[in-house]
Amino acid sequence: MLRLGRREFAPHERVIMAIVNRTPDSFYDQGATFRDEPALARVEQAVAEGAAIIDIGGVKAGPGEEVSAEEEVRRTVGFVAEVRRRFPDVVISVDTWRHEVGEAVCEAGADVLNDAWGGVDPRLAEVAARYGAGLVCTHAGGSEPRTRPHRVTYDDVMADILDVTLGLAERAVELGVERESVMIDPGHDFGKSTRHSLEATRRLGEMVATGWPVLVSLSNKDFVGETLDRPVKERVVGTLATTAVSAWLGAQVYRVHEVAETRQVLDMVSSIAGDREPAVARRGLA
Repeated sequence: MLRLGRREFAPHERVIMAIVNRTPDSFYDQGATFRDEPALARVEQAVAEGAAIIDIGGVKAGPGEEVSAEEEVRRTVGFVAEVRRRFPDVVISVDTWRHEVGEAVCEAGADVLNDAWGGVDPRLAEVAARYGAGLVCTHAGGSEPRTRPHRVTYDDVMADILDVTLGLAERAVELGVERESVMIDPGHDFGKSTRHSLEATRRLGEMVATGWPVLVSLSNKDFVGETLDRPVKERVVGTLATTAVSAWLGAQVYRVHEVAETRQVLDMVSSIAGDREPAVARRGLA
C-alpha cells in the first residue's frame, strides 16, 4: 500500500501526478502557470481529469537564470497553502532538492517532497521524516542540479539506478520516513543519454521487483524527442507509448503534463492487465 497525505493507493492502482510549474521559464509551457490564477485553474482541471497528486515546482530543471532558495520559497509556499485550502483531499508534492524549501512547503501543507536530483541535499530526507511527508528518491547520475549530462557512461545503467535509489530509500526509512510513503524514480533524462533512458524504461521491471513503488517522469522529455526526432510540443504520442510500456512493467506513479490522455492510457493498461473492469461492456450481449 502506498500512503501519501490522506490517500492510500493499492499496489495495482496507477496514479497520476500532474505537473504545475510556478516558473516563468519552464521548458514545456514557458510560464503558463507562473501566476496564481492560471496555476489554480490548472490544478482544478488536473484533479477533474483524474490526477490524485499535484506536483508543484518553483525552479525549472534545466539551466537558466539562478533561482535562490528564498525565491523558490516565494514561488511555492503560498501556492501550496492555497491548493491545500481549496483541495483538502489532493496529495500535494513539491519538486525541490533544497531542505530549506522542503521545510517551508511542509509547513504550508505539502505531503510529498519530490527530490529529482538524487539526494544532493541529504537534509531533505530529514525534513520529510520530521514532517511525516512522503519522499521521491531519484537517480540523477550524480549530476549537480540544473545541469545537463555530458558524455555520461555507466557499466550497467540499471544497476547504478538500483544502487542509488535503493540506498536513498533505505536511508530515508532509517531517518524516519514511513516505508509506505517512499517512491523510487529512475530519473529519465537526468544524468543520462537517450539510450540510457530507453534502457531504463526497458528494464523498469527490475525496479518494480524491489517492492518499492516506482514513479516515472516521462512527460515530453528529451529522450522521447530524440528517439522520434520531435520538438517539445510534438512528443505526446511518444510519451504515451512510453507510459503504456511503463504501466505494463509495473510503474505506479506517473508525473505528467497531459492528465486526461494519460488517464485513458493507464485505465486501458489496467483493464488489459485485469486490474480494472471495462467502463462499459455491452458488446455481444445486446
